[in-house]
Amino acid sequence: MTKLAFLAPALALTLAACGSEPAPAPVETPAAAPTPVQPSLPAPSQASFTALLAEACPELEPVNTAVCKRAGMGSPDVVCEYGLGDDEFLRNTAVLTAGEGEWTLKEPASICAPGAE
Repeated sequence: MTKLAFLAPALALTLAACGSEPAPAPVETPAAAPTPVQPSLPAPSQASFTALLAEACPELEPVNTAVCKRAGMGSPDVVCEYGLGDDEFLRNTAVLTAGEGEWTLKEPASICAPGAE
C-alpha cells in the first residue's frame, strides 16, 4: 500500500503536465481532385471465353467447361482453365488480357499450337 501512496502524486503530476500544452492549429491543405475510376471489364463468362478461343483457334475442339479468375490483385490479366471436347477436367490454361474494351488471348500461338492443350 505504501508504494501506491508514492505513485499517486507522481501520476497526478504526469497527467496534469500532459494537458497543459495547447494543441497545434490544424493546417489546411488543398483537396486533390479525385481521379476518375476506370471501369474494368467484367469477368469473362464460359460462353465469352468459348467464343474467344474458337475464334482464335478454330482447329481446337470446342470448350466443354471453363473457369476464369483474376491473375492476382490489381492484375489486368485473367487466367482461364478449361477442358476441351468431352473432357470435363480443367487440363488447359489460357491467359486473357484486357484490350480496348474486350478480352484478348495472351500468346495465342502457344495456346493454339498442336499438343499445347
